[in-house]
Amino acid sequence: MGASLKTDGSSRKNVLVSSCIFMGLGHIIYLKQYIKGVLFAIIEVIMLCASPKLAQMIKDMIEISRWYPKIRPATFRLVDGIMALAVIAVFVIAYIISVRSALAGYEDYCLDGRCKSNKESMQGAVGKAFPLLGLAPSLLLVVFFVIIPLLFSVIVGFTNWSMPDHLTPGAPVNWVGLKNYFNMFGGDSSWTSAFGRVAAWTVIWGFLATFTCYFGGMVLATFLYEAKLKVTPVFRAILILPYAIPSILTLKVWQNLLNGTTGAINATLRDLNIIQNNIPWLTDKTLVKVVCILINMWVGVPYFMLLITGQMTAISTDVFEAATIDGANKFQIFKCITLPLVLYQTIPLVIMSFTHNINNFGAIYFLTGGDPKIRDTTVTGAGATDLLVTWIYKLTMDQQKYCNASVLAMLVFVVLAPFAIFNFKNTKSYKEGEL
Repeated sequence: MGASLKTDGSSRKNVLVSSCIFMGLGHIIYLKQYIKGVLFAIIEVIMLCASPKLAQMIKDMIEISRWYPKIRPATFRLVDGIMALAVIAVFVIAYIISVRSALAGYEDYCLDGRCKSNKESMQGAVGKAFPLLGLAPSLLLVVFFVIIPLLFSVIVGFTNWSMPDHLTPGAPVNWVGLKNYFNMFGGDSSWTSAFGRVAAWTVIWGFLATFTCYFGGMVLATFLYEAKLKVTPVFRAILILPYAIPSILTLKVWQNLLNGTTGAINATLRDLNIIQNNIPWLTDKTLVKVVCILINMWVGVPYFMLLITGQMTAISTDVFEAATIDGANKFQIFKCITLPLVLYQTIPLVIMSFTHNINNFGAIYFLTGGDPKIRDTTVTGAGATDLLVTWIYKLTMDQQKYCNASVLAMLVFVVLAPFAIFNFKNTKSYKEGEL
């Protein structure tokens, strides 16, 4: 069989066609690499045997609204269909590898004038496949515990899976296309209003929570760095305590202190005759947002204080001495030397902190729970201080409107993905070509 191959490349089409017809066929017929060809063929035979089951799983996913007592629940069929598609995708990749392997074997034949023996071909295949084989368990875990759940979350957004009509056993779950997305963008006034309000507050919160903590930390770091006092380490240790304490504990303490009726802050202000009526710290929809920003500073400023202090101490003292000799005062040194150098080193971390604050579930949920409730809260579940991430949680856990939560999760992903890519591209490993 090998003699029928030509070394001028004219037999490439024959190898390609035979490999496309059936996995491993090109290896067996033309290249005489029987072991590799049989292994590829076994993969396709297994796939052919499993294809009726896979086809049924995909069909059940497509016909998700069909239900009778013995059929699996709709959500199970969704997962089954996604898993079937994942298996097919893996098979397609293996098929492509098979075809490319056959073509590579023919190219070697054109160069050497002979086909590699079974031993040589298997040694080469094992050498090339070793990294992939080593990563295979991790890749399978990623596929089944990351990619498939992610795809399931996306697909749910194109169904009406929610309480009360589509969640109980036997209740129909239907494909609705882009209806849930249209409802968020004008199709339903309540959802559109809630989405616009929550999205706007999420962005405002992200900016204010990031920059107040950053510049607050910079002020403290600069003051402690320039003070040159012997007790500076003591003050620094005291200021770091809010960051060292678990944030959930800190936020719950503040929630009790700011309680409008029984909170210690209002009680103290009344006892001092500063106020007559209780201040609605957590129930006024405007004041509560200011409170959220201030409490977040209490938790977040110490982190940036430590970060910026480290950057300041890393600046060579020779630079400051040269600036002083040139007649620069402390403000000019800070403005022209310290600030630019610190900003250059910390801006990527500021961007990362912004993406963190956009998804800062605990800072809002453990302090206000997303409250106070407003006009559309009954329908949408979104309170005055809810971020998109806390709204998603409440839609999922409290109202069980999974389809709407899926839409919001996708929108958050679309917004934050560019920031994640930016941060990844600015890592040292990526820049140095290690990733």
